[in-house]
Amino acid sequence: MMKLKTHDRYDYNPLRGRPDYSWPGGKRLAVYFALNLEHFSYGEGLGAELSPGGPQPDILNYAWRDYGNRVGAWYMLDAFDALKLPMAALVNSAMYDYAPELVSACRARGDEIVGHGRTNAERQGTLDEAGEHALIAEATGRLAKEEGRAPEGWLGPWISHSHATPDLLAESGYRYLLDWCMDDQPIWFRCRNGKKIMAVPYPQEINDIPAHSSTQGRRIRFRGHDRRSVRRDARIVGHAALGNGRGAPRLSRGPAAPLAPPQARAETHCPASRRDLAHHARCDRASLC
Repeated sequence: MMKLKTHDRYDYNPLRGRPDYSWPGGKRLAVYFALNLEHFSYGEGLGAELSPGGPQPDILNYAWRDYGNRVGAWYMLDAFDALKLPMAALVNSAMYDYAPELVSACRARGDEIVGHGRTNAERQGTLDEAGEHALIAEATGRLAKEEGRAPEGWLGPWISHSHATPDLLAESGYRYLLDWCMDDQPIWFRCRNGKKIMAVPYPQEINDIPAHSSTQGRRIRFRGHDRRSVRRDARIVGHAALGNGRGAPRLSRGPAAPLAPPQARAETHCPASRRDLAHHARCDRASLC
């Protein structure tokens, strides 16, 4: 009988029938917002694409990405400030050299600084173990130097993993990783030598790059899609906080990179969507992370 290869990090555990529990303070829902702060190499390496790239230097896509650090992220910080919402800043260590003011603004807000590799111009999962260990060590060391403490969480550049990534992160002192989106609750990963690391789900459904860049040819629907997605997820947050009849507290999460074009981004900041997010995230049975 054929047996499929498995990662052996966690066992299958269906949502129905899981033990019930509550978050600290008796909360039934934990909510976090993650903002990716990324820098890319000019004329080489990987990079998110608004449109199919031409030969290097790919000015169209490089400039679109650069807009995020120069302008887009600041709009998003304004929105989080207006809503008085905390967030997690997922930071390439190269940002300390390229856009230190942006990381400083997140620090001043009291946001958690999360490790996100050196740059999103590379993937860690393609490296051998020694090379990946060096990447994690370099990024971690820079964040620790700038922030005064080592980061506790990690999202791989391009959500890239090798077979050893969870082991390397656990051995480097990380408490959680964000790369996996397989559940609505955090899951413990088994790691070598008896170690473990928490996998905190990170979604793709409302991540702006998949939502916007992967739907080329349907841009006329972007604004409606943005609004409906945000408001739909806000309703789900509210229902989950009140309980769904299955005895399962939930984790709601909202990642974004500040790359979306202004006409699309404006909808995520529209008053109705912001009111929904703020109302449900602050309900009595929800906890903001």
